[in-house]
Amino acid sequence: MNVLVVGAGEMGTWFGSCLDADLAYADTDPAAAERAAETTGGRAVGLDAEERFDAVCLAVPMSAVEGATAAHAGRAERAVVDLTGVMRPAVAAMREHAPDRERLSLHPLFAADAAPGRIAAVADEPGEATDRIRAALAAAGNDLFETTPEEHDRAMRTVQAQAHAAVLAYGLAREEVDERFHTPVSRRLADLVERVTDGTPRVYAEIQATFGGADAIAEAAERVAGADDDEFEALYREAGR
Repeated sequence: MNVLVVGAGEMGTWFGSCLDADLAYADTDPAAAERAAETTGGRAVGLDAEERFDAVCLAVPMSAVEGATAAHAGRAERAVVDLTGVMRPAVAAMREHAPDRERLSLHPLFAADAAPGRIAAVADEPGEATDRIRAALAAAGNDLFETTPEEHDRAMRTVQAQAHAAVLAYGLAREEVDERFHTPVSRRLADLVERVTDGTPRVYAEIQATFGGADAIAEAAERVAGADDDEFEALYREAGR
């Protein structure tokens, strides 16, 4: 099977590394496509090339998934896969632009340097090609589980957007302290701040813009800040539930 990966960043390169396939990469940055090809034993191709492939994987930013699907789904002879991390618009775009192809939406719930891990999957139109891709990801040690576009995107509001907002808010509010004062809780929070801020700001900004939820974190913090003793106890127990 030959596969075109559109988007030669961290996750596009990771995806290619899991497959036993003839790989090609296309990216708005040709140097990135060259690097991904060199890393995985594939080749770089132009975004505007007319070559067709058994499968096309869209590993682009969430804000670009609809445009990228419209531009590149037609290059797939058998299957279109997305790896963007947002499922409702991705699946809708694949249905529109690849109605007669296999369709698979995947979201690895980890960074490439933490692979393998869990992968949310929507097999919108399964078939032999997408089954092979799923089998290759599982053989690489990943745990794929079925979901729906609606369930996935609703969950991402909490596990990504709100979690990141809470960590970043702590990072912005904290003061520098002697390391000896750290408690187990504060140490974990500081480690999370370091982990989140070691990434790419644009990626985290897209998550906030796509899923929202930071406003709910701010409202919850205001409730805690304004609570009297009885209210605080109630909030404490509510949070634990």
